[in-house]
Amino acid sequence: MMRPSRSNASVRDPAVAGFFYPSDASELRATVENLLEHAKVGEAATNSRTFIVPHAGYVYSGGVAATVYARLQQTQPSLRRVVVIGPSHRVYLRGIAIPQVDAFRTPLGEIPLDLQSKRALVRRGDVILSDTPHALEHSLEVQLPFLQVLSDRFELIPLVVGDASAEHIASVLDEVIDDSDTLLLASSDLSHYLTYEEAQAKDADTSRAIMAFENALEGEQACGAVALNGLLTFAKRRRATIHELARLNSGDTAGDRSRVVGYGAFAIHDDRRN
Repeated sequence: MMRPSRSNASVRDPAVAGFFYPSDASELRATVENLLEHAKVGEAATNSRTFIVPHAGYVYSGGVAATVYARLQQTQPSLRRVVVIGPSHRVYLRGIAIPQVDAFRTPLGEIPLDLQSKRALVRRGDVILSDTPHALEHSLEVQLPFLQVLSDRFELIPLVVGDASAEHIASVLDEVIDDSDTLLLASSDLSHYLTYEEAQAKDADTSRAIMAFENALEGEQACGAVALNGLLTFAKRRRATIHELARLNSGDTAGDRSRVVGYGAFAIHDDRRN
């Protein structure tokens, strides 16, 4: 169900609709529902509320991302509040930025921001209030249609990360992850532009590092390495456990095998949030 526009609200329009995913609402909903229908959902970490999820075009990484959202479809019938954190691909950013706008729009409608949490983050003094890093950023946007198919009533806290320490990011997550109803998504792809065999080996090593809570990942391992390092620091302090849900690359999905991008999905189980 599409939410009506609010006359006094400022809204971020989609930047990659028609490129990373369909721009037509009916086609988009059908695409997401098909991905969810065909996703494999295992038993591990069934009630997790924290995930690592990829962010390429749906034809490339949508099946891997769907392993997260199909799990949520089964275990979390309602979403109240979602934090999505990902890298700044197009704008140099020092620190962490939350947008000035009141809502994000996709072809499926508008998603309101959690304005109370936004104000609290800005009051900290170490989170930037700026639309610029968000305007063209796809890493958060591509998660939204999946979330909208699962629920038409939730509030969003979108965080883009640039040059920031793992400690800083973990502290911000501590600020916003305050109850079991909040879903936390860290958006990242894995290796970029290696051969198929090279990517398989590197991504396997990166997966082992993630599941060992190693918080010194580098960009060649994952484009969202900075955000992941903060998430892993946050999760390790809570004595969480991590399970790999899926790992493929574009050579497995919709690309040739001479130059691929890797994708992984992980569930993080935290007893304090379950």
